[in-house]
Amino acid sequence: MWMELIILLFMIFIKLSTCKELEAELLLSVKSSIDDQSQALSNWNSSIHYCKWNGITCFDSSHVSEIHLSGRNLSGKFPNSIFKLPYIQTIDISNNQLFGEIPNNLSSCTSLKLLNLSTNNFTGSIPVGPLPVLETLDLSNNLLTGEIPGSIGLFSGLKFLDFGGNVLFGKIPNSITNLTKLEFLTLASNQLAGKIPTTLAAMKRLKWIYLGYNNFSGEIPAEMGELTRLSHLDLVYNNLTGEIPSSLGNLIDLEYLYLYFNKLTGPIPKPVFNLKKLVSLDLSDNFLTGEIPELFSNLQNLEILHLFSNNFSGKIPNALSSLPLLQVLQLWSNNLSEEIPKDLGKYNNLTVLDLSTNRLTGTIPENLCSSGRLYKLILFSNFLKGEIPSGITRCKSLQRVRIQRNVLSGELSPEFTLLPMVYFLDVSSNSLSGRIDEREWRMPQLQMLSLANNKFMGPLPVSFGSKKLENLDLSGNNFSGGIPGNFGEFSELMELKLSRNDLSGGIADELSRCKKLVTIDLSHNNLVGEIPTSFASMPVLGDLDLSVNGLSGTIPSNLGQVESLVRVNISYNHFHGGLPSTGAFLAINSSSLVGNKLCGGEKMSGLPPCNGAERTNVRWFVLTFLLSFALAFTIVVLVAGFIKMRKGSKTVGSEDGVWEMQFLNSKVSRLITIKDVVSSLRQENLVGSGKLGSSYKIKCSSKHFLAKEIGSIPKMEFCKINHPNIVKLLAMCRSERSAILVYEFIEGKVLSEAMGSFVWEQRLKIAVGIARALKYLQCSCSHHIIVGDITPKRIIVDERGEAHLRISLPAANSSAFVARDKSDIYGFGLLLIELLTGKSRVDTELGIHEGTVEWARYCYSDCHIEMWVDTIIKNDQAVVNDYQNQIVETMNLALQCTAGDPAARPCAADLLKNLESILRSNSCVSTGFKPFSASI
Repeated sequence: MWMELIILLFMIFIKLSTCKELEAELLLSVKSSIDDQSQALSNWNSSIHYCKWNGITCFDSSHVSEIHLSGRNLSGKFPNSIFKLPYIQTIDISNNQLFGEIPNNLSSCTSLKLLNLSTNNFTGSIPVGPLPVLETLDLSNNLLTGEIPGSIGLFSGLKFLDFGGNVLFGKIPNSITNLTKLEFLTLASNQLAGKIPTTLAAMKRLKWIYLGYNNFSGEIPAEMGELTRLSHLDLVYNNLTGEIPSSLGNLIDLEYLYLYFNKLTGPIPKPVFNLKKLVSLDLSDNFLTGEIPELFSNLQNLEILHLFSNNFSGKIPNALSSLPLLQVLQLWSNNLSEEIPKDLGKYNNLTVLDLSTNRLTGTIPENLCSSGRLYKLILFSNFLKGEIPSGITRCKSLQRVRIQRNVLSGELSPEFTLLPMVYFLDVSSNSLSGRIDEREWRMPQLQMLSLANNKFMGPLPVSFGSKKLENLDLSGNNFSGGIPGNFGEFSELMELKLSRNDLSGGIADELSRCKKLVTIDLSHNNLVGEIPTSFASMPVLGDLDLSVNGLSGTIPSNLGQVESLVRVNISYNHFHGGLPSTGAFLAINSSSLVGNKLCGGEKMSGLPPCNGAERTNVRWFVLTFLLSFALAFTIVVLVAGFIKMRKGSKTVGSEDGVWEMQFLNSKVSRLITIKDVVSSLRQENLVGSGKLGSSYKIKCSSKHFLAKEIGSIPKMEFCKINHPNIVKLLAMCRSERSAILVYEFIEGKVLSEAMGSFVWEQRLKIAVGIARALKYLQCSCSHHIIVGDITPKRIIVDERGEAHLRISLPAANSSAFVARDKSDIYGFGLLLIELLTGKSRVDTELGIHEGTVEWARYCYSDCHIEMWVDTIIKNDQAVVNDYQNQIVETMNLALQCTAGDPAARPCAADLLKNLESILRSNSCVSTGFKPFSASI
């Protein structure tokens, strides 16, 4: 008896010892399959008991029960051996960069209660059970494909289920209703289709439902109203039709209701106003009709209300004024009329108010800023009249004010020009009047100011109290006097518009000190004198309009040497003499020259040839020069001969046919020949290859260039560009079979290869640089400038961290897509998403190109920043804490850029303003829902 007991105890001891050795071996097997770049598993070795290893928790100090390795920067193939641990209850390896397939059958993990594999790169299908004790299953934000298996119902103990952010398709299986204990369900941001099952109503414990960003169709099931424990219902970005079911009014615990971006019709049902716990209601981007009811007074806990982009009519209800917690109210793009409620803002806690693009009348209410927290006021495109109220002009929290295109009158009050936080102020296209030079301007954050198309008069102010001013539009007023020389102190100025005024005197030479100026429009004034020769020193000047003035003299010859200049209009002045034969003047249209006494130029200029007297003077000057400086002339001839030898002929024959070369930079023509380029396309010079061709690093005259081999180049005129964030296209070679683009060579890293090495501040700097390039191309270049796909492969980051975009050309038989095309803005939005999340374009090639955007929208709508921000950024918790607002606002901007409706995407100018303003944003971003708005 005793002997048998001793033997039994000995066998149990042996088994336990063997089990412990097995667990240690399994953990070491897990470690061997993982690339541990951050040394998170550094103490996983036999010298330390495995229960003391990082991320390991044991029960009874003997058996592994929990593994917590979330956000440890782990990569490599998925460690299947992790599921062989016999006593494991919790596995959390989320927020890493692991890949591979999840084992299809997890039924051996009988003790497993929590499995979190979210935010990795796992592929394959969803595993099957049964796992009756599993309570949490989170596989979100991976690359899982296929349908949700019918066996999902075998996970009968689940309370939390998240499959969001994958590439799942098909319908929701009816077996999911077997999960009667489920409280949290998210299937958002997939490619699921069909109708939302009415049987979901059987899952009575559900508190959260996320089904947004899919392809669900049909009506919202009325049975949803039976889920009385729901606190969050999100069905956004689907194809749902019909009316909002009245039964939703039964969800008395509902706090968040999001139905935006569907095809819902009809009015807001009255029972919805029984939802007294509602914090956020978003019904935007649908086809809802009727009036906005006064019943909103029932929703006293409401903080966010989005009803924009619908067909609501009637007046804005006074009830909205009574909501004490209301912070964000966006009703733009409806058919609302009558006056804005007088007490709106008086009893609210407003931070954002957007009522733009309606038919509102009356005056702007006095109390909109009573909360002292209003930072965004957008009322443009209405019929508002009267003066700007003192409650607005004294609102020191304001940052962005857009009240243009109304019928406002009166003068700008002294307080209005002293607002310390305003960075964007647009009051254009109203009937405002008075003098602004007598006001003290002290707006230190001001970047964009538009007073255009009003009735302002008097001299221009010498300052606007800001060193950050980038866009100044004072056109279409009655300003008089001269252009202040102090404008030359606007070192950040990129756009200056003073047209259609009564300005007189000469053009201030000091303007040339604005080295970032891209656009100057001084047309339709009474300016006299000559064009300052110093304008030729402006490095990025692209658009110069001096038409309809009294300017005289000759056109400075060096103005044609400004390589960035692509558009010039000097019509209806008193200029005389020859037209410069370089730069923008080579392709200038006759309509930009008419009304002067000019001569010369190309055929399209429409100018007569310069007269014989002028040619005689030129010959006399040349003859005098030759007689006086014979030696110098000889040297010039020799140099010219050398240059001619270097330039070679315009065509060269080869096995690919006849090559023709076109230079876009006159300096390069002395350094490169066709032979240099063609002969350098060898394997040893290859630096990259892609779908459209290969790239080579070539050396000509001791300088390096980049040659890009492509299929063909259309025969059209191309303008020169000169912008610090754009890789200069220097020359083009054509033959019958292929073509070559020659770019400047920039030492640096291709963004697609170096993304993982950049921290948040560097990524934001890259985004700003590319946005500046887009704005330059959109606002300052001719229609022949082509951007191409804005992918990280086209972006070079130099040693100083500056980004450079390499532009492209359309195929000869395709229609050009140009910088003004909103498709470029969409591409920039994809770039922002990649900078934020680290989701590479390789992911899009796996079939989730559209899913990437939808996934980003889903993540942003919930604002769980830890779920979607790139691991490199997230690993530095201090960065996440300090820059959370910037990161979230940048994602907001990315989603605006990738809006489904191209008209809703911002232009490049607004894009840049918004991106740079993010640096100064101090608005509070909660960890809950972050509203998305396309009206900026």
